Amino acid sequence: MSTTRPPDFEHAIHTANIWLKAVSEALGTEDRHFAHRALRVWLHTLRDRLTVDVAVHFAAQLPELLRGVYYDGWDPSVVPLKYDREGYVNRFAQEARVSAEDVLRIAPTITAAVREHGSPGHVEAALEQLPQDIRALLLQPAA
Repeated sequence: MSTTRPPDFEHAIHTANIWLKAVSEALGTEDRHFAHRALRVWLHTLRDRLTVDVAVHFAAQLPELLRGVYYDGWDPSVVPLKYDREGYVNRFAQEARVSAEDVLRIAPTITAAVREHGSPGHVEAALEQLPQDIRALLLQPAA
């Protein structure tokens, strides 16, 4: 019996690794576990603030393995969650296990990496659905 993975699975792993490497490099860390945790929180905090239709459309553009991360733990019956910038920062900080000040650097950095690797226009379409204060945080120039 062969122990190699099917080519489609190899491609899914490769694509997810490209995104994870981009996030790691953008954050200036070699800690892939941290980069994964931060990307996961970014995806979840975006997903939970969107309507079901917009969230699903955004997910369709993600690499296959990141789509699984995105949907992990999702309850579409309770979205969109209503929170402002402070609520966003507090949730991100708690789930990523970083300080609130770090969120101000990490979140826009991940946004830039996702925009660079995502389908043109799809990230922007999702971000347009966010309240202005959260969108401004995610789009501010990374410090």
